[in-house]
Amino acid sequence: MSEKNRDGKRTARERLAADREKQKAAEKRRRALIVGASVVCVLGLAAVIGVVAANAGKDKGGESAGPVVAPSGAQGKDSLAVPVGKDGAKATLTVWEDFRCPACQAFEAAYRPTLHELTDAGKLRIEYHLVTLIDGNLGGTGSRNAANAAACAQDAGKFRDFHDVLYENQPKETDDAFADNAKLIELAGKVDGLNTPAFRTCVEDGTHNSWVVKSNEAFRAAKFGGTPTVLLDGKNIYQDQTMTPAKLTQLVEDANKG
Repeated sequence: MSEKNRDGKRTARERLAADREKQKAAEKRRRALIVGASVVCVLGLAAVIGVVAANAGKDKGGESAGPVVAPSGAQGKDSLAVPVGKDGAKATLTVWEDFRCPACQAFEAAYRPTLHELTDAGKLRIEYHLVTLIDGNLGGTGSRNAANAAACAQDAGKFRDFHDVLYENQPKETDDAFADNAKLIELAGKVDGLNTPAFRTCVEDGTHNSWVVKSNEAFRAAKFGGTPTVLLDGKNIYQDQTMTPAKLTQLVEDANKG
């Protein structure tokens, strides 16, 4: 083998080694960015306990202009709560959630059958507060746009069904797919009778965007640590790592006995 050929092969090997190092470094940076942006979830027994590392300095609550238009039937202070269940229920669950939040989706997956059963039986009333924490931390408008669409579904009397569909089709946290109104309207097709001209106009016009922003401001003012925040009659049960659907059912049953 000539000296020239040996030099050529050595140079090629060096180039390949340098390329591999560059690829390793790029992958390391990518993983660090994903980890730094992720929701932190902690699993406790049968309960799903999630904590979002909230960054209040970055969370601006979304950009919006125009009047604050609450969805039909909204209740509570400043009409920021979307109620599900009977007003006369003796137990009230308050849920602060973000449709882009993986921990919120995990909570829904674990507790949804129980929540449906208790609300349908008239034993529990849920007040949903929609926030934009992930938009503030990662950028984008998916949290706000999904919340607006959910408020539009509330106008149509189909909030709970669409709420469930959004979580069943939640994109990865770093994928701002819900920022696309066309995607939200497509998902509305999974709820019977929701994808109407009135709903589409409400979504596309961002009718409730300012209301969502105001809800997020209330979340920040309350200084909650992350989403979901779940309160049963004012007590934060989400921080209880022994909480399970069965335990929640018992607490609600006890409230209804009193």
